[in-house]
Amino acid sequence: MMLDTVRTEVIGNALRLVTEEMGVAVVRSSYSSFIQESVEASASILDAQGRLLSAGHETNPLHSSSLRCGIRSIIEDFPLDTMHAGDVYVMNDPFRGGIHSNDLLVLRPVFANALPLYFTGTLVHVADLGGAAAGGLPANATDFFGEGLLLPPVPLYVAGEENSDVVRILAHNTRMPENLLGDIRGLVAGANVGAMRMQELLERFGVEPLADAVEGLLDQSARLMEHALRAVPDGSYEGGFDIDDDGSGDSREYTVKVRLTVKDGKVDVSFDGTSAQARGIINAAYSQVLGSTLFGLRACVGMNLPLNEGSFRPLTINLPLGTLVNPRSPAACNGRIVTCTAIIEAIVSALSKAREELAMAASGIVHIYTLGGSGPASGQWGYLGVEMGGSGARFGMDGPDASSAAMFGSGRSTTDVEPLEARYPIIVERSGLLRDSGGAGQWRGGMGTETVVRVLDDARVTVRTDRVRLAPPGLDGGRPGVTGGYAIRRASGRTVALPGKAMNVAMEVGDALIMRTTGGGGVGLPEQRERQLVLEDLRSGAVSRSAAESIYGVGASSASNVHAPRGDGETERRRNGK
Repeated sequence: MMLDTVRTEVIGNALRLVTEEMGVAVVRSSYSSFIQESVEASASILDAQGRLLSAGHETNPLHSSSLRCGIRSIIEDFPLDTMHAGDVYVMNDPFRGGIHSNDLLVLRPVFANALPLYFTGTLVHVADLGGAAAGGLPANATDFFGEGLLLPPVPLYVAGEENSDVVRILAHNTRMPENLLGDIRGLVAGANVGAMRMQELLERFGVEPLADAVEGLLDQSARLMEHALRAVPDGSYEGGFDIDDDGSGDSREYTVKVRLTVKDGKVDVSFDGTSAQARGIINAAYSQVLGSTLFGLRACVGMNLPLNEGSFRPLTINLPLGTLVNPRSPAACNGRIVTCTAIIEAIVSALSKAREELAMAASGIVHIYTLGGSGPASGQWGYLGVEMGGSGARFGMDGPDASSAAMFGSGRSTTDVEPLEARYPIIVERSGLLRDSGGAGQWRGGMGTETVVRVLDDARVTVRTDRVRLAPPGLDGGRPGVTGGYAIRRASGRTVALPGKAMNVAMEVGDALIMRTTGGGGVGLPEQRERQLVLEDLRSGAVSRSAAESIYGVGASSASNVHAPRGDGETERRRNGK
């Protein structure tokens, strides 16, 4: 028995290491700066039953859930007994387990005794796959036909040979074929590395011992998840969260509502009352709702719980058809992160009614943009940029700055600016934390950021975010986070504000895109914040002197000996030229 337990633990760690190596292979083989600099690559191991066995550190539950759902669609279209060693499948259809057009998932079977027993899967946001806006994020799309090329499960490699017809179709549906095909082959490289390592594990431990260890790992994860859920008193708890808009220009209001019924380590999750599906981009495919729900629960009861099939077992989820959380085809889904994060906020709000110590003010959301163009010197270029908002405070703890922790739940961070400047015709004039953006409170919300990108060539920009109209609310007297937004500073000096979701806005040489991300909400009355913490905020530049006096009651005499940091109180980076 002890030997079996040790073997199970050894194999569990080996599977995690395999997924880590897969992710590294994707990043190092990819072409897109977003993947290379943000380390945004997901990897998972699954079995022939479509169960998630292990996920890499950089793999968030939304991506692993997509791989989990996608593999089932692949097996449905390509039965196991028709597969060959060296086959590789690709897909992105959100109504078959995918996310949206630019998030491609790749899966390769691993054979033993002439049978496919396991699958290695990788997923990443690729360079460009057509659609109305470069980069696959058309902020004003109203169906998936405007979002880019949609792929059902198709063979990318057959018995180790590249399917040239599929590759030609992919290359013909992108503005940047070299980058796209490089990213796809990076995904395949990660899956190949995983398959090689899984073959090594099968040879080392044997088919049956490895299978027994997998069952032990999943059973253990289910028990741990049930144990964590038993810390929540049995009962029914409700929460909700409102969304700014769907990007289509209509005047509808959107809300995610959730009811959690907890009983003896199990939880029934119902989304009854959630708004009907949107005409615009904020619909979330079912794989994304499953991942968001799991992330929201784990955020409250134990983020260190294993991320595998066992974690899903104690959950029963009801997704009303035709709503934001289970839209009918051909709904647009590229802005699904808006609804996914609303799900997380709603779950945290619901569980805080069961245990007050779980309460957390709402967070700023991730601000996404794509910038690109075509010129004689630079050729066809484009990249995806991500800027993080601040996270909400908790009782006894300030919110982390520029983290948008509830957005991804992985180890990724904002992209460094130097590689972007070296590769594209841009100058990043400023990149830093935005003073006074965190919601005031006894515990302050995390700060948002300000980034200014000036273009050296004519370009078009697409922006996409939320929580710039409806500020993330505070808790228990805490103030909401300060809303952010986008604007373009024209070369003439005139500044033009952009909506939170705008597509293909023209920029000329010398124009600059200004991005301010939203801060997290505060917790508790601001006047109850410890004086020493306010003084530390002044020293760091998190809070201005005027805010310290008017909001926190720390007067000029108290702050007179505090020296503001360079940059007029902002932690920032300024550049006027290369």
